[in-house]
Amino acid sequence: MKPVVLVVDDEPNLRTVLSANLRLEDYHPLTAVDGADAIEVLKNEIVHVVISDIRMPNVDGMALLNHITDNYPFLPIIMITAHGTVDTAVEAMKLGAFDYITKPFDQDELKLVLRKAVATSQYSMADGGTGRYGIVAATPSMQEIFDIIDRVADTPSTILISGESGTGKVLVSRALHEHSSRSCKPFIRIHCAAIPKDLIESELFGYEKGAFTGAVSRKPGRFELADEGTLFLDEIGEIPQEMQVKLLRALQEQEFERVGGIRTLKVDVRLIAATNQDLDSLVKDGRFREDLYYRLNVVPIRLPALRERKEDIPLLSEHIIKKYNERLKKNATAISDTAMNVLMAYNWPGNIRELENVLERMMLFAKADKLEFSDVPIEIREHAQPMESVINAATAASTQQPVGPLKELVKETTVRLEQEFIIKALKETKGNVTRAAKILQISRKSLQNKMKEFGLRDSDS
Repeated sequence: MKPVVLVVDDEPNLRTVLSANLRLEDYHPLTAVDGADAIEVLKNEIVHVVISDIRMPNVDGMALLNHITDNYPFLPIIMITAHGTVDTAVEAMKLGAFDYITKPFDQDELKLVLRKAVATSQYSMADGGTGRYGIVAATPSMQEIFDIIDRVADTPSTILISGESGTGKVLVSRALHEHSSRSCKPFIRIHCAAIPKDLIESELFGYEKGAFTGAVSRKPGRFELADEGTLFLDEIGEIPQEMQVKLLRALQEQEFERVGGIRTLKVDVRLIAATNQDLDSLVKDGRFREDLYYRLNVVPIRLPALRERKEDIPLLSEHIIKKYNERLKKNATAISDTAMNVLMAYNWPGNIRELENVLERMMLFAKADKLEFSDVPIEIREHAQPMESVINAATAASTQQPVGPLKELVKETTVRLEQEFIIKALKETKGNVTRAAKILQISRKSLQNKMKEFGLRDSDS
């Protein structure tokens, strides 16, 4: 799927030119004539990045920015500004804009900013939630993380969030910011893996006019924009080694110089960093500075992978379905027990982001409001644990008290569970034995033998 970029500008020629350039770069462009039009587009389309002019009639770019930060907090918005309104664009970044470009903009600069924005969008998790801190979770391991957020959110301490991609590091970083005394100040995020190594210094610390080719005006860096607020360095392990010593100084001294500048700038920034790598191993391998690691690892928070908190899958699925019902104009009401069994039996290497993508695909192609086993992508079904292990797990989890010999109780419980699974599979496939056998991940002959044992009619013979 091509990344979708929404271009918002009241000038028809600019919309046309930008859309053509986006197609050449393999993006899918959408257009809107002003902020009000863009808000309607966002209600009906899934958008990965917004490019918006600041000055427009009706609803202008700043009003659109406020709407997006309130309703789509992980949607990057790039502001278009004239040289005379650069200060407004800088203020927009402090209020949540991802970046800005000036008219007439350089094509290479636009490509770079878009690449960073799309990478940031793709690494962000589902927006919002229904649980504590807006994060959907009920397992004890996540409750422990909520307790840590309670204790450290309103402190100046540096936080290091670790966890696999898709586990919710961005959500936790926002929770830490929004529940601190800095919540009304900027929350500035930079995805370190999306920045070319030769540009990371100017991205962090800004640059002066003429500092390098293409530096046509002074531009503040992320540290400067985050003054009095929070700076979130996502995938900190990707910071090149030559930059790590400068980053360490900025963290320890809260001061730096812009690229090409000589004046030292002082800031008050609370830092939150995140990584999907094992920084301790990188330190041992000499690829990450030990002193920087200890400076970052003041308060460590490790997010569990989804396979470690499978009990949250039904709750997460309910939330994701509700969200995509609104976005996709669907009316999915539930997931069948058999389909949920498969989702629970899968290990989710892509974590919550993968679960979200799978459920979106299921909803797009489902033939009914209830998501069935047949709607689950084949690659998920093939890599899920065998149904036998699900049955065994259910048997082991039985809370019935023994009323007779243990061996007989286990046998009776297993038979009952087998019968329940088979009846559900046959009901879901309207008696089709071949399809039911695929659901149960057993051979057709084995299913027929079980049906005969349980006195169930074979309507597929």
